[in-house]
Amino acid sequence: MTFRISGLSPQPFEHLFGLSDEELKTHTAIRYRADGSRELTDRIEMRNAEAGESVLLVNHECQTAKTPYRATHAIFVLEGASAQWVGRPGEVPQIMQIYLQSLRGFSEEGMLIEADVAMGADVSPAIERLFQNPEVSYIHAHNAKQGCYAGRIDRLT
Repeated sequence: MTFRISGLSPQPFEHLFGLSDEELKTHTAIRYRADGSRELTDRIEMRNAEAGESVLLVNHECQTAKTPYRATHAIFVLEGASAQWVGRPGEVPQIMQIYLQSLRGFSEEGMLIEADVAMGADVSPAIERLFQNPEVSYIHAHNAKQGCYAGRIDRLT
């Protein structure tokens, strides 16, 4: 068994790219310029923004299932990002290995079935353990400390 991790599609955020700071406020979004003083992790390309790059802090509905587990949280997206990161089967992006990950396994209906935390080289085995439960259809990864959505993990057959 294996899995695939994907970043977010840029399409839902494109209407925000290039807006003024005042216009962004009407969309409850805030622009930051990466300067190296803190890590601003883009959820589209699955990497930290480099110095000088612009990111948008937005609220994102990461769990859209019509269940009690429906969820939204703040995330960063790289302004102007156009390429969604899609990993090779079994590949865990480096950005998901440097932060403690809360891994939440959901049924096809969006109910939480299993959960675990892992970091570094332990992320991939933890994902495989969650998928050993046949009821787990997909996994959401969140950076455990801030709670930010980190990426979706789908079971491959």
